[in-house]
Amino acid sequence: MATVLITGVGRQRSIGATLAVGLAADGWDLALSYWSPYDERIGLERGGHDPEDVAERCRALGRRVDLLPADLTSVTEPGRLVAAAAAHGYLRGLVLSHAESTDSSVLDTTVESWDRHFAVNARASWLLIKAFAEQLPPASPAASPAGAVTGRIVALTSDHTAHNLPYGASKGALDRLVVAAAVELGARGVRANVVNPGPIDTGWMTPEIRESGIRQTPAGRLGTADDTTDLVRFLMSDAGGWITGQLLHSNGGFKTSG
Repeated sequence: MATVLITGVGRQRSIGATLAVGLAADGWDLALSYWSPYDERIGLERGGHDPEDVAERCRALGRRVDLLPADLTSVTEPGRLVAAAAAHGYLRGLVLSHAESTDSSVLDTTVESWDRHFAVNARASWLLIKAFAEQLPPASPAASPAGAVTGRIVALTSDHTAHNLPYGASKGALDRLVVAAAVELGARGVRANVVNPGPIDTGWMTPEIRESGIRQTPAGRLGTADDTTDLVRFLMSDAGGWITGQLLHSNGGFKTSG
């Protein structure tokens, strides 16, 4: 069975965890990456064994699950992570749900914070995509007939810019590299897309932020991790194989009503 590597699955209350369960339900075996020191540092809601608990939920659906801690600030970790995820063969999916996110603005962002955001959100994502593509079957008519899909990549992005400067800037870089992957790796049978889920409350929202988000969403509510997962499951399915090179907004119309 094909395996998907999902990054950013360190907390049960996260988009990554919901993605894992949804893709397990669709029949994917899973390699789940996380980094507990980051989850501890940001201080959002988490249990003592969240990655293990997510893995058990997926195993209950009959899937093989490998847990792979990885510090994505290191240039060697993406390649090691992909190799470990491919150890059982047939690594055919990559879902980038990890992030470094620490609020700061033009005047108070430090060089250290800027570099860490770009290392995790942009550089690690590029190296993960590179390693993922390199382990796919070689492009040839025999191995991969024209139009066949051999690998699927989905990355999660964000609209944040002001007062979340290094996060927003590095996510902008992520958007460009995934679109580049769709073009450059298309002949290898890769489909690559970016999903912008809008504001999803994974434990970081105050009541004021929630109310503001609802007011700006024509659909009348905030999005959920399940909303994002529904779209990612489609893109990772045979039915979604004609969609590539897109930045898709799955946000209930957030900020589109003026």
